[in-house]
Amino acid sequence: MRILIAEDEKDLNKLIMKKLTSEGYAVDSCVNGEEAWEYVQTSNYDAIILDIMMPNMNGFELLEKIRLNKIETPVLFLTARDGIDDRVKGLDSGADDYLVKPFSFKELMARIRVMMRRKNGKSNNIYTVADLTVNIDKHSVTRAGRKIDLSAKEFSILEYLIMNKDIVLSRDKIEEHVWSYDYEGVSNMIDVYIRYLRKKIDESFEVKLIHTIRGVGYVLRKDQNE
Repeated sequence: MRILIAEDEKDLNKLIMKKLTSEGYAVDSCVNGEEAWEYVQTSNYDAIILDIMMPNMNGFELLEKIRLNKIETPVLFLTARDGIDDRVKGLDSGADDYLVKPFSFKELMARIRVMMRRKNGKSNNIYTVADLTVNIDKHSVTRAGRKIDLSAKEFSILEYLIMNKDIVLSRDKIEEHVWSYDYEGVSNMIDVYIRYLRKKIDESFEVKLIHTIRGVGYVLRKDQNE
């Protein structure tokens, strides 16, 4: 998943970015509201972590622009303002959650997972296709009860595929959700990782789940029609 951090405290910004990256998220970050708005207009994020007291455009103003432009990306306000009125204003303006500084990174991760569940209309973060099970919260993957070990990037790609099961995803779409804005890798990186995933997910099983749609991209589904 790809997350945007808009936080003007640079040390905190770096810490959040480092933590999210270590958890396998693709992360873009900025330190003011105007820059954040530019990111939001040019990229498709799975979640936004938004400070309220930022220069150029504060969090309330930015969120208002986001919602007025029909962008439904889940937004978590991260702020030192802990008054009830501020919390109510943030939630009423379209935020999905509100976390007060100082905070626990464990709680931040949990709140992000909850937002993702709500976004996808699920009561949990466990996804299945045929005998493949992906537990987003625990970063675990099994097929037919057999544990499958994946790298952080392999897991991120499989996560995006299974959250969009039965939907054909272009290489550009996958890259957009799995790598951050400043990624400068080789042009066939998606194909390389799909090969890694096929080796681990499909190679030992008769029924193949990862399918190539020639000229379009990839889809995760349980039928064998390619």
